[in-house]
Amino acid sequence: MAKTKTLPDEVIASKIFVVRKQKVMIDRDLAALYGVETRALKQAVRRNADRFPDDFMFEMTSKEFKVWRKENITSTDDMMGLRHAPFCFTEQGVTMLSCVLSSKKAIEVNIRIIRIFTRMREMLFTHKDILLKLEKLEKHVMQHDEDVQVIFDYMRELLEPEAGPMRKIGFKRTGED
Repeated sequence: MAKTKTLPDEVIASKIFVVRKQKVMIDRDLAALYGVETRALKQAVRRNADRFPDDFMFEMTSKEFKVWRKENITSTDDMMGLRHAPFCFTEQGVTMLSCVLSSKKAIEVNIRIIRIFTRMREMLFTHKDILLKLEKLEKHVMQHDEDVQVIFDYMRELLEPEAGPMRKIGFKRTGED
């Protein structure tokens, strides 16, 4: 298979975002990778809507879109083509999209994207034990933070004078108050 000039895997991986707790790629980035206009990609999806159930593709809500733009857009050039909430494609949606577009380039790009998704999943499973240990450590530290806060609260109580006049301490002679 003759390869055309391609982007490094890291660049493609940087186009994978987490939306609704799912790894997705947005329509604009996929259109650029496939060498088609975003408008044409969206049109192909709308014409084949039955091939894209919600777990394959969804459109960001306006609230999600605002948050996503704030977190991921770094320059005005990045905002180009992002006037409307994008379609978000899961790994399965990317595969279905290459079937709908059915060009040689779409198939090549799809294979690379699926391999990157697979590598990301393998890395997650490989480092899952480390993530679990970090999570356990975080909970442990949080408990220590709470314990330290309790100690500081008790210390403040000891340092603050009690309300009201202080009692005299010592021996009392009979007839004294």
